[in-house]
Amino acid sequence: MEGLQADLSPNGLTVSTTPEKGRCLLSIKDFSPGEVIISQEPYVSVPNNSAVHSRCEGCFRSSNLKKCSACHVVWYCGSTCQVHNRMHHSSSSSIVIASISIFSCNSDGLTPSSLWLHLSLVPNKSDWKLHRLECNALSRLEKERQKSLTPSIRLMVKLYMRRKLQSEKIMPTTARDNYNLVEALVSHITDIDEKQLVLYAQMANLVNLILQWPDINVKEIAENFSKLACNAHTICDGELRPLGTGLYPVISIINHSCLPNSVLVFEERLAVVRAVQHIPKGTEVLISYIETAGSTITRQKALKEQYLFTCTCPRCIRMGQYDDIQESAILEGYRCKDDRCDGFLLRDSDDKGFICQQCGLVRNKEEIKRLASELKPLSDKATMSSSSHYVEATSIYKTIEKLQTKLFHPFSINLMRTREAILKILMEMKDWRAALTYCKLTIPVYQRVYPGFHPLLGLQYYTCGKLEWLLGETEDAVKSLTKAADILQITHGTNTPFMKELLFKLEEARAEASHKRSSKDE
Repeated sequence: MEGLQADLSPNGLTVSTTPEKGRCLLSIKDFSPGEVIISQEPYVSVPNNSAVHSRCEGCFRSSNLKKCSACHVVWYCGSTCQVHNRMHHSSSSSIVIASISIFSCNSDGLTPSSLWLHLSLVPNKSDWKLHRLECNALSRLEKERQKSLTPSIRLMVKLYMRRKLQSEKIMPTTARDNYNLVEALVSHITDIDEKQLVLYAQMANLVNLILQWPDINVKEIAENFSKLACNAHTICDGELRPLGTGLYPVISIINHSCLPNSVLVFEERLAVVRAVQHIPKGTEVLISYIETAGSTITRQKALKEQYLFTCTCPRCIRMGQYDDIQESAILEGYRCKDDRCDGFLLRDSDDKGFICQQCGLVRNKEEIKRLASELKPLSDKATMSSSSHYVEATSIYKTIEKLQTKLFHPFSINLMRTREAILKILMEMKDWRAALTYCKLTIPVYQRVYPGFHPLLGLQYYTCGKLEWLLGETEDAVKSLTKAADILQITHGTNTPFMKELLFKLEEARAEASHKRSSKDE
């Protein structure tokens, strides 16, 4: 831990301990909104591959993929990612000519071929040693066993292989890149129910079968699966779409808050934590582990189920107080029977109905039950409807929306999620006008449920701006894209391809708006 402390100190950070939370990351300097607090490459990572969808091991892209002809498990989008994934730049590089083995593409998949590369920097071959070790192990598996290779299993296999290679000095270690940091992570193994323990034991036995090492500790593997469940992060692209899973042991020291002062985003596989508000010296750095749009009860339930702790952040300690009850009733409760009233409803004392806290009207419990019973089969049907049958899916979701509008408060999370689903389908159908209408319907709810500098709010403004520009509503597009840029420059920085594209679109929209105004003046 001393090595980590010394490594973090120049970045204005220190690891501390509290009785309530255990380890935490504290600032020892002030951080401004948008400033990078810490970044880390994954100790291990895997793309979210499945039987029907695969991604490149190197860049997590899903196009032009070829399967490794040796293990038949790992995919690459081309030789560039194969080389990149096999090698990691070393700080002590020198100029040489190196002969390396890469995978070249042909109709049968990826097969080894020899290529001479003139390199100005010699990359460390440690990463490709990790893949070679994994490839050899996976090649031994029967085809039926390979079907059981979930991302979690592969992540664990890579974890043990990286530990082995580092212990044998084949892969280097640093203060932020060593297995001791993994060992220090909390597992909550004593809090897990028996059913989950049995599952972890089965997964550990599969890992043991893959590795076939004589000194492996199956019980330790099972506990490490519990650590992954609590500490691994979903790697997302700039628009927060999941791409893979990674373990970032230093980032995992950062604790949760439902009112975080920082945000975690990814630049390819690099995890980056940025401040979203001023963080004074001596303040704990906090991110959110979960979707924070929801009532305190919903958030607490999600945290308990996934991360096995009870949140005591300033937002959660208000649970049971009037303003928290009001917020819960608005986000997850029912609307007043008077369509002109936007009051929230609370259960009456004799449990026969719900009373509007603004106008006093009582809504019958049986009426609410009837509407809820109509919604249930439709929701099930929508879930099962094929994503390719857009017209049918849109019809189902719009029927759900109509019933939810009668049942739920206008700021209901359920209603917002339905409109998000409709928006997504309309975008796939390229019905831009209808998509813009639904995007605008979600914005007021986003503004209510998310803090000002939340990436999801920025992304919704971005979607709105792109649709407005596409439909020729340039002035409105400039306003929406400006709001998006103001938020996402704080959460995402300015140097990623995603942000460069957004800022370029904004400049183009401004130029077009200026040209239109000039044309009108002439």
